[in-house]
Amino acid sequence: MTDGLALHQSLHVAAKLGIADLLKEGERTIPDLATALGVSADALYRVLRFLAGHGVFQERGGRRFVNSALSECLRSDVPESVRSILVFRGRPYYFAAFGELLFSVETGQPAGEKVLGTGGFEYLRRHLQEGDIFDEAMSAISGLWARAIAGAYDFGRWGSLMDVGGGNGSLLAAILRAHRDLRGVLVDQAHVLERLRHRDMGSPQVASRLRVEPCDFFQAIPSGCRALLMKNIIHDWDDARARQILLNCRRAVPDDGIVLLIEYRLGEENVRSLGKAVDLAMLAVTGGRERTVEEHRRLLASRSLRLNRTIPCDEVMILEALPV
Repeated sequence: MTDGLALHQSLHVAAKLGIADLLKEGERTIPDLATALGVSADALYRVLRFLAGHGVFQERGGRRFVNSALSECLRSDVPESVRSILVFRGRPYYFAAFGELLFSVETGQPAGEKVLGTGGFEYLRRHLQEGDIFDEAMSAISGLWARAIAGAYDFGRWGSLMDVGGGNGSLLAAILRAHRDLRGVLVDQAHVLERLRHRDMGSPQVASRLRVEPCDFFQAIPSGCRALLMKNIIHDWDDARARQILLNCRRAVPDDGIVLLIEYRLGEENVRSLGKAVDLAMLAVTGGRERTVEEHRRLLASRSLRLNRTIPCDEVMILEALPV
């Protein structure tokens, strides 16, 4: 467990340098890789040797390396790649906050504000390159769950679905592919939607049923869809700001509609879960939190939304809330 720091940052280095992409055609020597990347051959070897001991890459004689089944996931050109996630998690926005986790425990405040000098999302707005890295990582995370989520719930029954804070639209596109009679609206901040100009949203059949609209969900959420979807939005915020977002959801959704939240599951006591790890990221980085089903129920009820049921979907869950 105490190797975790070295493993995390070695994965970040491998992702940032694009090692798996360089190995996709077959084995290469350390001097060859180091020359191509402009890095120290000795240092690179020591990092890759360590990773190979964890099954990431495979070392062969003569300091030659090839991809392993695990390192294939670090390639940027494979479905469900995790490369952009690991690039993001080694950046100051995420990694430096964990260096001050004790500050968050002592104060209850996000350490990210201490190390960045401002709130996390304000930092991303001020540093456009970091914002791009963040968006790519969040899109990759959504991509890991997109097909499972699209198949776990009958989104098509609502006729129209608005993905609030949906980023580059990868989740919404997957849902539209799975539910061919559904119309979709992607809403997010204008600067996020601007990046969609350079993104292929998939088949014309999907694109024809998808439109985008700028939105600040703290101010108002557009109406016009029977179903509102938010994936990993509420967990970014404390209860007060989460209530403001949910109030705007309730104002936007019709009385015969639905509000759908997708959040991580915390799991049982004494059982390791991804949700518990993400909860610490929320504590340190954003000031948000993962919540139990009952905590979600109370939060929704405070804004006239009744939790109707939850649908488990691997490490995440879909919470279905009815307007009251």
